[in-house]
Amino acid sequence: MQALQILFTSDVGLLSLGTIVFMLGMGGFYLRYFLRHMHEDEAKSARR
Repeated sequence: MQALQILFTSDVGLLSLGTIVFMLGMGGFYLRYFLRHMHEDEAKSARR
């Protein structure tokens, strides 16, 4: 319980939380980006 209190109230905890959220968002973006381009390449090769 003390770990959650430190995470949400201290400067270091908030920076850590921000980093975690940023990394998860970046991972989601790249996942969507790569999947979209894989589907586009698959569609291009199917048209040939």
